Amino acid sequence: MFLVLWQLFLAALAVSAASPTQTIREAKRHNVPVSPFVTTRDGQFFVNGSVFKFVGTNAYWLHALNTDEDIDNTLAAIRAANFTVVRTWAFNDVDTIPENGTWFQHISNGTLTINDGPNGLQKLDKVVELAQKHGLYLLLSFTNNWSPIPGIDQPLPPGFNPLQIRQLQGTNGTNATLPRNALSNSYGGMDTYVRNFGGKQEHDQFYTNQTLINAFMNYTAIIASRYANHSNVFAWELANDPRCNSSIPNSAGCEARNVTRWHATLAAHVQSVDPNHLVSSGNQGYFCADCPKLFPRQVAPPPPPPQHSPAPGVRRRSAPEPLTRSQLLKERKAAWKRERARQKRSGELIGGVKIRGRWTASQTKRQSDLGTGSAFDGAHGVDSEDIINIPQIGFGSFQLFPDQFDYSSGALDTSLPPFNQTLQIGLDWIRRHAEAGQLFGKPVSLTGFGLVTRDNAPFFVPFNTTIAPFGPDQAPPANVTQPFGVTDEQRDEAYRQWIQAGILGGLQGIIQYQWSQSNLTSLQGSAISPVPTESGQTPLTDTSGMSPNDGYGILGQGQTDALQSISVASQGFGPDSA
Repeated sequence: MFLVLWQLFLAALAVSAASPTQTIREAKRHNVPVSPFVTTRDGQFFVNGSVFKFVGTNAYWLHALNTDEDIDNTLAAIRAANFTVVRTWAFNDVDTIPENGTWFQHISNGTLTINDGPNGLQKLDKVVELAQKHGLYLLLSFTNNWSPIPGIDQPLPPGFNPLQIRQLQGTNGTNATLPRNALSNSYGGMDTYVRNFGGKQEHDQFYTNQTLINAFMNYTAIIASRYANHSNVFAWELANDPRCNSSIPNSAGCEARNVTRWHATLAAHVQSVDPNHLVSSGNQGYFCADCPKLFPRQVAPPPPPPQHSPAPGVRRRSAPEPLTRSQLLKERKAAWKRERARQKRSGELIGGVKIRGRWTASQTKRQSDLGTGSAFDGAHGVDSEDIINIPQIGFGSFQLFPDQFDYSSGALDTSLPPFNQTLQIGLDWIRRHAEAGQLFGKPVSLTGFGLVTRDNAPFFVPFNTTIAPFGPDQAPPANVTQPFGVTDEQRDEAYRQWIQAGILGGLQGIIQYQWSQSNLTSLQGSAISPVPTESGQTPLTDTSGMSPNDGYGILGQGQTDALQSISVASQGFGPDSA
């Protein structure tokens, strides 16, 4: 399936086959950046003078593993699967120092304490060291938007898939019994700062309160300076999924420009401490069409890198333009017309729509023009076009989790089955961000994508909760007539098509969510906890532990097929510069 993609990148692979001396000499002759650190030019990444495109994986829990051997074995397995970049957390905030397990920073009553010991930043040192050993680059994130407290904070963020909201509202009880560091949102984050500095309990204080900004800048300076000379750090990510809303409610005044201004301040700060590495946002990729910009596009961007000729019969797209509300409504109007025409052809529309045996008034054009959707109207306080144009932001980033968040502008073919709609939403989202990269002349990477499968549904915990709504201790969700999640085959098909769309669209990197690992050393109370024996006894330690799984892991049944589809795509992405 990826044969054509492979052929498209043969020339790039030929460059990677040249000797390092030849590559550097050619790079200098063509004025291409020559550096062991990842750099950018003309919308592409470069390492040592060669173009660097990649497929990677997420393993947020790496530094929480209980032994150096487990970290070593995990990174070796990731590299053996042909991944070249690993995205992981470079933070672990606590407000109470735990008896065991890893922690990096104690935040309490407005004071900050850094743990530089063997269960502190020395664990992150080991991750960086062993990644270098295995030829892996690390995309390191400084903090998380999501930080719910089990049993206290259980909000649902705006933009959740409506079906998902109904399913979660139909649950009762909580099964928030997972140990600390088991979930991606249990490593501290923005709301840990907000809760422990005594100010307004509003999430967006993190972006506007100078005391909180200074505290976070202190932490980023410590981490960035610690690894400033490590060339296998791919880049810094300011936060995972920064936005207005989170575990703590935001103020009524939170808007996209506040979040953009915070990005500009932090990006400049990190680069002043560490000029060797790129800085990225880590946001979900939401747009704010027609919103006023702090960093408007003033001049024509550099010409995009040469594009391969389209296949016969495929028309080349016109040059992208900044996203506007009128453009989105035009797309929605066209989709509405297509849907009306389809309904007429199928006999569904005869003066109305027949629903469950009854005729009802059909949707009018005015009813269809209700808006552009929360992913495009600034509702989340994120303007990814404004953020990517910040001078110190080296590349654009976005995420894709359509079983949790809504990325649709309303221009969908509703005749498609639900999975096909999900697939199309992902393809459209990838296309829009690839076009944004061309528009602003910067590389763009998909830094996290995934779908929950039916087998994984019992382990699924949405990013802003600590509850597994389909866990074995939950009552069956109300009004749910089919299993939650996709089949393994649907997941693999979506991953293949999304990666293919990313390659052909011009994305420079794609990172799957998430890696899974077995045969880990477990320790009571840690992220890798022992499994109780048949007699009910829980051993203090054993080596049968599994990596954390919040619903996107691919360990076990279907793992081989999923990894194979991703691995083939990584070969098609071009030179391996590790």
